[in-house]
Amino acid sequence: MVLTMDSQTKTENCLGWAARDPSGVLSPYKFSRRPLRSDDVSIKITHCGICYADVIWSRNILGDSMYPLVPGHEIAGIVKEVGSNVQRFKVGDPVGVGTYVNSCRDCEYCNDGVEVHCVKGTVFTFNGIDEDGTVTKGGYSSYIVVPERYCFRIPNNYPLASAAPLLCAGITVYTPMIRHNMNQPGKSLGVIGLGGLGHMAVKFGKAFGLCVTVFSTSISKKEEALNLLGADKFVVSSDQEQMKGLSKSLDFIVDTASGDHPFDPYMSLLKIAGVYVLVGFPSEVKFSPASLNLGMRTVSGSITGGTKVTQEMIEFCSAHKIYPQIEVIPIQYANEALERLIKRDVKYRFVIDIENTLK
Repeated sequence: MVLTMDSQTKTENCLGWAARDPSGVLSPYKFSRRPLRSDDVSIKITHCGICYADVIWSRNILGDSMYPLVPGHEIAGIVKEVGSNVQRFKVGDPVGVGTYVNSCRDCEYCNDGVEVHCVKGTVFTFNGIDEDGTVTKGGYSSYIVVPERYCFRIPNNYPLASAAPLLCAGITVYTPMIRHNMNQPGKSLGVIGLGGLGHMAVKFGKAFGLCVTVFSTSISKKEEALNLLGADKFVVSSDQEQMKGLSKSLDFIVDTASGDHPFDPYMSLLKIAGVYVLVGFPSEVKFSPASLNLGMRTVSGSITGGTKVTQEMIEFCSAHKIYPQIEVIPIQYANEALERLIKRDVKYRFVIDIENTLK
């Protein structure tokens, strides 16, 4: 009896950094995680990537933030405890957690391993309402408790700091690239925007054997796009001559830009039956019907990915030695990092070293 009482005792044993109000300023915060259930994995967090979602919810940009808010949904760490029914993990295993930590587990999408599209609504890793009514708290924290189903195996030889950004930035571009068969060597891909998502789209494109063209508003990114990331071409999107020269030349476009931008000029670069995938969130999407109809083109949207494709992506990255370009920072620098992210001053993903700096 005493044991059950003990396991239910709520001790504030998790240390995190939280925003307290829409200023979004983060500071140390103690809270409790739920006791381990039979299907849970308790994870000592070593690293957490910084995603634009962290800015959006810490600052209440959508009006639905619940404070205190602990952001972070690109989580990598080590298993520290497993529930009695857990099959896939043991203590000491490297593990990842992405943008969601629960779903109904019973709808057609959950049954197909695309839990992110759960009919009853996925439970997001932070600022979500879990099945027990509690508000989820994310990866800017010392540990997290997540049902096994929503945890990902990270190969032993894959660095945890590099694994973190795969769990949102990586999977957000990998999912639609696989879904639309962009893994056909010799085809051509355009990538719009060269941030956290865009730079991963370039890396995947090259690994798939595609000819990759990067479109950016900023010429300053040209050198790195070509030499560091291995893109084949770089185009400043405002250069109308360069854009005209690429008319009807691309099989696929992955648009990662969240700033407002015109769509017709990019649509005209697609071949007949080309596919344009939008993964960013500009304030509106506007193009002429002719851009779509005359070229028999497809426009498609996407968000992260289900558990099945996420695990596949991690294994693909390990096998092909694909690593995000990261800037590792102490958690004490998180507020500055979020400011820099807003200014797009990061190459190409911040990763917080939780293990060594969250004290």
